[in-house]
Amino acid sequence: MTGLQRLLICGLILATGVARADAGDFLDRHWRRPLGPQGTPPATYTPQEASLDPAACGACHQSQFDDWRASRHAQAMGPGVLGQLIAMDADAPDEHQSCLRCHAPLAEQAASLAGAIRAKARGRTHEQGLTCAGCHVRDHVRHGPPRRDGSIPKAGDRLPHDGWRASRAFEDARFCAACHQFEDDGYALNGKLLENTYEEWRASPAGREGRACQSCHMPDRRHLWRGIHDPEMTRAGVTIDADAPLLAGTRITGRLRITNTGTGHAFPTYVTPRVTLEISQVDIRARPIAGTQRSRRIARDVAPDLSRELADTRLLPGAETILRYDALQQRGAVALVYRVRVEPDAFYANFYRDVLRGNGTPADRKMMRQALAEATASEYVLFERREPLPKSELRR
Repeated sequence: MTGLQRLLICGLILATGVARADAGDFLDRHWRRPLGPQGTPPATYTPQEASLDPAACGACHQSQFDDWRASRHAQAMGPGVLGQLIAMDADAPDEHQSCLRCHAPLAEQAASLAGAIRAKARGRTHEQGLTCAGCHVRDHVRHGPPRRDGSIPKAGDRLPHDGWRASRAFEDARFCAACHQFEDDGYALNGKLLENTYEEWRASPAGREGRACQSCHMPDRRHLWRGIHDPEMTRAGVTIDADAPLLAGTRITGRLRITNTGTGHAFPTYVTPRVTLEISQVDIRARPIAGTQRSRRIARDVAPDLSRELADTRLLPGAETILRYDALQQRGAVALVYRVRVEPDAFYANFYRDVLRGNGTPADRKMMRQALAEATASEYVLFERREPLPKSELRR
């Protein structure tokens, strides 16, 4: 397996930080990869204060912990990534970092992975994904935004783990860009960076108005980070319209339209999801009639080896796509069904199938089977509507 392929399967979120002058020294230091070890905790810390385990944070920050535990960040080291990492050489830290730098960025997680590979056993620290400490702890110092009222710790305040160092960077979209944006000279296809979410946002109305990633993906400061995997979040980002079918003689016409009205970047951003618009005729039992389905795909399709871009039909903010239906009415047809399906992990599902067929990628086959099951289970129907044909003109 090449290093380039490994970047793809890990999520293509390899970025080397946000080293721009206007980002400030904080972001440069905070996301300098690979992250350094935390070192020895202060002697005054209790075991809980010294711990990097998310559960230790959750003992006091219960709501944040509960949100994180159900989030994609907590699942960042799922079987699809981990199943490949454990097949690597234990003494290949640079290879590990191609995935770990964003999926499990702590130095302690890198050490945990190497130990698990050597011992041929499951670990714990590296399997926890992007943890609280991954974003909030450096050198055992806690970092975070000011309180909701804008206040920050005062000198002399007696707070757990000596309080925290407040920075507005946690409310800045550039904080997220550390893992969701390739640098300008990063890997690109057809003149477009493979991971370009931050720049898509910057060019959008949301970016121009200063509505940061956190305003949508961390509403009310909740640690949810919902995106394409969440139907409610996806619905909030688009508007879908379906016209009632029309009959002209024996031909049926209809139209299904989807518009990117609320997503602050391309819909979908990235190369792994696929959104499909479908219209088909159905019979009185709601069964699809063979040969009547028409479809249109919204996705950035790339070759499995990342050698070329096959198509890019994604919707930038404000853009729309329309699936027009024009077909002969089939015997027994009583309605048109309009549907929008979302496959958040479409590319990965195909990759896992290839691995299991023996494409030469070293990986744990049990984990690949689990990853494939999870990837296919993530599919959902975003929109579905049944529009009856006019009864007076039904074809018997």
